[in-house]
Amino acid sequence: MGVTFDIEKNCFVFDFEHDGVNDIIRLTGEGYQVEAFGKCFYYGYEFSDEVDGNVRSAFIKYVKFSESLPKNENLTYFIQKAINNLHKKINLYDYDLVIMPESSSVLNQYMLRYIYRFSQPTLQYLELVKSMPENITFDIDAYEKQYLNDTLENGRPRYTEPQKLEVKKSIDTMMDLIHKKDYFTIAKDVKKSRFRPYIQHFLQFKTEADKELCAAIKQQNILIIDDIATSGSTLNEILRTLRILNEDNRITIFSLIGRKDLMVESM
Repeated sequence: MGVTFDIEKNCFVFDFEHDGVNDIIRLTGEGYQVEAFGKCFYYGYEFSDEVDGNVRSAFIKYVKFSESLPKNENLTYFIQKAINNLHKKINLYDYDLVIMPESSSVLNQYMLRYIYRFSQPTLQYLELVKSMPENITFDIDAYEKQYLNDTLENGRPRYTEPQKLEVKKSIDTMMDLIHKKDYFTIAKDVKKSRFRPYIQHFLQFKTEADKELCAAIKQQNILIIDDIATSGSTLNEILRTLRILNEDNRITIFSLIGRKDLMVESM
């Protein structure tokens, strides 16, 4: 199936029977599994390479923030078809826990509701939310070990002591700015930072009970869902949060719309 954009009517047209050369987005079918984030990553749809950026953005906005989602038959079937394909691949009955980020869109909640049709009553649901800015920290020990204390092939240090001090000062300045940021704008700043892999506690469990449940569930199957995976930053943050508590689970990731080359950016 595919979706086209009708310029004259300024609307999206869904065709659940055919793929066409003018489709802006297509169901990925059999080829929608890649290794990303060190985990098995599935996605339901992928944009065509030729699609205009403005049209792509408009479709993402349409899918994420449609006020009539439950009543929009085309959009609900669009979501259901992708999840049905996922079920054929991984058997949703085998999953014990679903984790997803808090979202201002209704899309994640609808995806969860439809997934529940497969997994109840064993399925449990946890939600991760952004931490308050003042709780975000920086893993300076890991950064020093992996970056500042790096050596050249001849064994000489890559950075001098004055250079290391300068970098540490810039990190302190960055963290001071982050701690003063507004809760709702901080995600964009963290996402763009070149230090992002070392910024910690960006996401947290919504309740202490959620945190305890995740820590207690060992060697179970966990499904992480996120509506639109563009850069992979949100999924990376979820995985980092989970690893702090528990590394024993089999984790599968699903996004309604994703990209094959996401694996490159997520390494």
